[in-house]
This record gives sequence, C-alpha cells and structure tokens, in this order.
Amino acid sequence: MSFNIALSGVSAAQKDLDTTANNIANVNTVGFKESRAEFADVFAQSLLASGSTKVGDGVVTQEVAQQFSQGSLQFTNNALDLAITGNGFFATTPELDSRDFSYTRAGQFKLDSENFVVNSKGDHLLGFPVNPDGSSSSVALSTTVPVRIPDSSGSPTPTSEVALRMNLPASAEPKNLDLFNPEDPLTYNAATSVTVFDSLGDSHVMTYYFIKDSAANAATPPRNEWVGVTYVDDQPLATEDNTAVAPAAPTAPTTGDNVVGETSLAAGVAGFRLIFSSGGDFTGVQNSGGSTGDIPGPPVSTSTNRPTGNLNSLQLGPGILTNGSDPTQTITTNFAFDALNATPNEPTQFASAFEVTSLEQDGLAVGRLTGVEIGPDGLVRATYSNGTSEPIVRVALVRFANEQGLTQQSGTQWQESILSGEALAGEATTGTFGDINSSSLEQANVNLTTELIDMIIAQRNFQANSRALEVNNQLNQTVLNIR
Repeated sequence: MSFNIALSGVSAAQKDLDTTANNIANVNTVGFKESRAEFADVFAQSLLASGSTKVGDGVVTQEVAQQFSQGSLQFTNNALDLAITGNGFFATTPELDSRDFSYTRAGQFKLDSENFVVNSKGDHLLGFPVNPDGSSSSVALSTTVPVRIPDSSGSPTPTSEVALRMNLPASAEPKNLDLFNPEDPLTYNAATSVTVFDSLGDSHVMTYYFIKDSAANAATPPRNEWVGVTYVDDQPLATEDNTAVAPAAPTAPTTGDNVVGETSLAAGVAGFRLIFSSGGDFTGVQNSGGSTGDIPGPPVSTSTNRPTGNLNSLQLGPGILTNGSDPTQTITTNFAFDALNATPNEPTQFASAFEVTSLEQDGLAVGRLTGVEIGPDGLVRATYSNGTSEPIVRVALVRFANEQGLTQQSGTQWQESILSGEALAGEATTGTFGDINSSSLEQANVNLTTELIDMIIAQRNFQANSRALEVNNQLNQTVLNIR
C-alpha cells in the first residue's frame, strides 16, 4: 500500500511541475490566464473498518483550475489592439455565418483582406449593430455581427448650398465694375474661396470676388452697395441656365423691397448686389440674370426689415463639369440665412478689415478610411478623408457566472460549458462588464517569481515521494532477505 501512496505523491508532484512549467512557458502570451494544480487526499474506508486507525490512500489531482485575475496592460500604437480591464471576454467566430462562439481575453486584432476585424487565428470579432447616433440597437449575443470597418464612406453628395458670412470693409476704395478682372487684384476689393463637390465627388474651387460699386458710391445720396462675382475653377458662372448676361447699368432698389437688377459686368458674367444701410447693416439684395435666368431676390421680413432666404442660385453647366457629372447641378449661395445651422447669417459692412466669419458647404466627396477609434464602451468610430466620422459597431463583451468552468482551447480561447453557465452578452462599462482599452494588450497574469518558487516546491515534493518509494523498496528487500 505504501508503494501506491508514494506513487500518487510522485504523480501529483509531476502534475504540479507540469502546471508550473506551462505557466512559465506562457509568461509572454497575450491574454493567457495561469492555472493552479489543486490536490485532494484519498481516504477509502469500508463500513466495518475502524476510521481511527486508517492512514489514507495518497493524493489525487482534483482540478487544474484557471485563475482569471487581471493581467497588466501593455500599450501599443495599434488602435485595434484591445484589452479588457474588469470582467468580460471578447466573442469570436471562425466563419462569418457561424454561431460556434469562442471567447478570449487576447485582443490582438487586425483587418483582413475584406476589412473584417480578425485575430491571429483568423476568427472574426463580434459586435452589436449601432444606430446613426452610436446607440446599440440590441445587446443579445444572437444579434451580434462580425465587426467590419468600411474603407470608404458612402456615396458622394453634390454641393447644393454654400453659407457665407463676412464683413466687407466700409473704408474700401470703390471700383469701376467695367474694369473687373479676377487676375488683377486692383480691380476688386476682396475675395474668398470654398471647395465644392459635383455629383461624382470631384472637388472644384468656387471663388467669390467682391467689388465696392463706384457708381452707387457716387450717387446722391451715396449708396453702400457691393457687387459679387462667382467663379468656379477660374471660369465665371453666368445665370441659372448658364446663358450670357448682357451688360446693363445697375438699378436702384425700391424702398423696402428687393428688385432684380443687373450689374455692369462683361457679357456672360452674372453678379449679385449686396446693399447695406448707413450703419453697415444688410438691408437688401439684387440678383443679376438674363431673359431666362432671372432669380428673384429674397423676401423682406416685416418684423426686422431684413432679407431672409437664399440669395443667388447658379448652375455649373457642362462647361465646368467636364467629367460626366450632372451638368444641371445648381449651387445656391446663401448670405441672408444659414440653412445648414438654421441661424441668421447676414453680411455686414463695418469699418474693419475684410473678414470671413462663416463659410460652409453641404457637399461631400467619397471618403477613404483614415483612422479608427474605439472608446471605453467599445464603440468603433471610423474617420474618413472627407471629414466625416461614423459609428460602425460596438464591440460585444460576454461574461459567465463561473469563469473557471469554461472549457479551455488553444490560442488563449475558451468555450461555454455546463459548469460555466450560459454566456451573457452586454456593453462595456455597463453593469459588471469592464472597460475596453484601445491600443492596449492584456499581458499574461503569470508572476514569474512565484512560479519559480512553486517549481522548487514541486521539485522537493517529487524528491520526497521518490525517496519514500526508495525506502519502501529497501524495506521489502530486507523482508525478502530474511532467512
């Protein structure tokens, strides 16, 4: 019997050494959780035997229990490197349509050839679909989807409106409209540009030139009037149907109303007239046009006696859009009201320098992926070259009632078992779920010093039990040698 007892001790010591060696071998494995060999004594007793004199039958390995304590974080430069601080596991599947879930704390993720987020084994990371505002539409494990980050952002949006607010200098020298030349800065007083987009997403530079009208300034009494001219890609825009506009003398606006007027510019060039009060406030607007291109001025608000609405709508036309995009695209320049932000957006003419205080347009090019950000709550947000930022998905976390009951797999992954309980999915930072740290990796929770000490202890146990076997052998040899 003593042979069997000593042999069980040798076996237990060997199991302890194996467990310790495995922990040491995985000290640099990301997401690895150390194990601990747990032993129990063996005590067998019959119904009629006396328990007071029973010695015991040795030792048995009860369980090699995994220890899910938190590992330290290692920071990286890869936004797709993820680490969990607190409870929870990442959920992965081997195939896009598979429901064979595996769970891991190793967050070494990357993009595959189709822009899906995968780990080093090629398993797909799962997340919750999100609404446009970033909120999750569902937090059930059955509704999770493989995380995919699109490399482009939607389809292009052609520019339909430009909202512009600026101050035109009251002290500017009046200019003769007939002498206007965009290549000669002496023939105009101020200019500003904005990038606009056509229906194919190509960009074009729209430039506004502002000229203080010398004829209006010389009138009796003098009028504070400016004429604006719009160019796109160094080509002048004409009327809404892109027809030429014959030169004509400016007409004075009717008191309290805005009438359509012509600017005295070269044929084929359409301008708009901004009218200011003696105090520099915006009081009216006139738009130029041809026989088929008249654009009515904005209505006057009776409460403020100031114009509201859009000012000038011009069609780009095939002469500018030579890339096959929509030649009927019309861009409305909005001086009197900012429809993008629904706030007053009136120009002024004060005794200060020319200053553009607001210049926005509502078009977008096709955006290419430029960066990925993942928040502590797992929300994946992609940024694109067109300046947009979109919530893509929210990384799912899963927890279990008994983590030590999980079935261990290779690749620092686990699967659900009867002992672990059912997988419960949820969002990071909510309930008992931990936080997700982007650009971080959770290191193995192995304490190398402790493991080396445990290895020495296991070695001593092995030697002691081996010695017990040797002593038993000597005793048996002595008995056999008795004559």
